[in-house]
Amino acid sequence: MNEKRYLKWYNKIGYGSGDIAGNVVYAFLTFFVMIYLSDTIGLNPGIIGTLMAVAKIFDGISDVIFGSLIDKTHTKMGKARPWMLWPYLGCGVCLFAIFSIPTSWGKTAQYAFFLIFYVMLNAGFYTANNIAYSALTALVTKNENERVQLGSLRFVFAFTTSTIIQAVTFGLVAHFGNDAAAWRIVALIYVVIGIISNTISVLSLKELPEDENETKKDTSAPAEKYTLREAAGLLVKNKFYLLILGVYLLTQLYTAFTGVGTYYMTYVLKDANLMGKFATALNIPMIIGLLLVPTLVAKLGGMYKINYSGYALATVARILVIVAAYMGSVPMMLVFTAVASLGMCPLQGDLNAVIASASDYTYLTTGKRIDGTMYSCTSLGVKIGGGLGTAISGWLLAAAGFIEGGAAVQPDSVITMLNVMYLWLPAIFCALVTFLLTKLNVEKAKQALLASRKA
Repeated sequence: MNEKRYLKWYNKIGYGSGDIAGNVVYAFLTFFVMIYLSDTIGLNPGIIGTLMAVAKIFDGISDVIFGSLIDKTHTKMGKARPWMLWPYLGCGVCLFAIFSIPTSWGKTAQYAFFLIFYVMLNAGFYTANNIAYSALTALVTKNENERVQLGSLRFVFAFTTSTIIQAVTFGLVAHFGNDAAAWRIVALIYVVIGIISNTISVLSLKELPEDENETKKDTSAPAEKYTLREAAGLLVKNKFYLLILGVYLLTQLYTAFTGVGTYYMTYVLKDANLMGKFATALNIPMIIGLLLVPTLVAKLGGMYKINYSGYALATVARILVIVAAYMGSVPMMLVFTAVASLGMCPLQGDLNAVIASASDYTYLTTGKRIDGTMYSCTSLGVKIGGGLGTAISGWLLAAAGFIEGGAAVQPDSVITMLNVMYLWLPAIFCALVTFLLTKLNVEKAKQALLASRKA
């Protein structure tokens, strides 16, 4: 029997476009904040890394809090949409501030300015917006294929936005004067784009009535209330949540270290403009593959095998990127980067659907619906994985003797470190993700529970 359909084509496109807003923040920070702070403002990358690590303390607390708040929200707009809409305005203010550090201030004041707005952005506004956006996958449809479609479309927009940002940012900064003021202008442009796309995404969707749930356990029972501590306990008891969180952490560490490409292209390959070519090789195959993911998942009857098989391919391809780099062949590096990206696209496309199944698993085993709290793994993984990755990058660069302030040449120790960070670590992260995915068969566990209830 065919599953009920809930969404029109424009609902799906509208949902996907919300990740334009998300990547205006995420991609811009991941790929450019460190080089902006070190080369334009003249701050020490090691100290920046430490400040980012400190900020993660607040992040770890806020994710589950906002997830729980979304679960307890009841408005005419629904549970998640208000949290997606209004906090993004704060995202815009904080993003602009981070790229507007006053150059006339002393170093201590500049570090403090950065830390305040970085914490406000990551632990506050971005958390609320991102968890709400991710939770909508489970709140606007109960159709598994539609959930996969939403995830695929979301990441099509995400990687398209990331590709464009990586390709044009250096050029835009140069166009506007290649100084601190230029970074402010570029940040303002991205903020405006983000606010518009986020608003369109929110208005294009409507959440299902709260009592509409196709994985019912007992419709006659009253809704159970639970505390934040209880919600956190439910997450910890769900092994699939922990596996998904691990996957998110590792994939975001991968992204953070490929973000070192801004330094790698500038100081190792001696051509900052190659950033755009590598971004294209990284993201265009991903975009093409994401469009095929819903069809592949439907034909293969699930997400499990295609996810770990794809990442196994990605691991091999990233190893070949290392080989090509030491051979001095940029074209081969681009080819194998593209192959690795193609292998990663199934997981990117269906990860939201995997999380939705994990949330259903919690409901089937406990009778408690915690979609918002469950989706805290998306924000928690993105911020801790991405933030720690960027922080560790700063520490490693500082330890290697990086010269801040836009030095034309870096020491050999820095060049060696950039090779480790950009080439070796991403391959290791791919291998670890592959291992975790072999354990992440939540679909089978969910179907077994449903079958046992029918028996």
